[in-house]
Amino acid sequence: MDNDRGQGLISKYVWVIETIHRRQKISFKELNERWLRDDISRGVEIPKRTFDNWRNAIWDMFGINIANENRGEYRYYIENEKDISQNGLRSWLYNTFCVSNALANSQCVKDRIILEYVPSGQNHLQPIIEAMKENRVLNITYHSYWKDEENNFDVQPFCVKLFRQRWYMVARSTYSYYYEKGPRIYALDRIHSLHTTDDTFEMPKDWNAEEYFDGCFGIIADHRTEIQDVKLKVSAGQANYIRDLKLHDSQDEIEKNEEYSIFTYHLRPSYDFIQELLWHGGDMEVLEPQSLREDIAGIIKRMNDKYNKV
Repeated sequence: MDNDRGQGLISKYVWVIETIHRRQKISFKELNERWLRDDISRGVEIPKRTFDNWRNAIWDMFGINIANENRGEYRYYIENEKDISQNGLRSWLYNTFCVSNALANSQCVKDRIILEYVPSGQNHLQPIIEAMKENRVLNITYHSYWKDEENNFDVQPFCVKLFRQRWYMVARSTYSYYYEKGPRIYALDRIHSLHTTDDTFEMPKDWNAEEYFDGCFGIIADHRTEIQDVKLKVSAGQANYIRDLKLHDSQDEIEKNEEYSIFTYHLRPSYDFIQELLWHGGDMEVLEPQSLREDIAGIIKRMNDKYNKV
């Protein structure tokens, strides 16, 4: 059936995962009862054989294992439940499909759902990933904001990363001068055109995407900035947000009282991290290292001087 293909089938996988995840453990009979009460079923229950096929597909697609107690009520549960909340491609895919599924089934209230604009750079995502699979060289026309100019050149795509609603590509230019400088980061929304060439390249065996961004806050992989221990004092109100949505994976809360909390980080305090600190304004104070504290103080002084001009 057509509704058992493509996005429709993925929506059913997501429904099964979410239902079992919420119930912790559920029998096949109860699962079918809940399924029939939902519009997604179209009044047709899930055959046992179909459900077993879906379980296998869910494992292949999301890496989520739906197991059975094999005793008592023979209830189903998610064996590796903690994987759903962990970082990584499979958990990101699952969360993305969950949101997509919820929006697709909410047409009756679509005028009450406000979404954030995402730049169109993701149009290039599919051909970049295909080129990564085959280690093929890409030809891109790229507009640099820093130089306000457009250039056409070939690159070897190493990896892609999503940060703050924008996709970025880590790639190495084939031109000798830039090739020797190593991989650089390109924003997909600044790529005006892209096509895959017939040329191939050999991916460096010692290159690893996680290691490349080790200690980085966002998309700036400035390896000239050493990884340091950073200590921040955050107002109690703002600490609630920081606690729920970490600034960085290394975040650790070492002190908490009614007025403030102190968080520690182990990262590279590069430009994008400094911008994040400034965004929080007076609710956040750098305690350590002293060099970062002085950098922030210098920026604040220059801003103050600008606004105090008559």
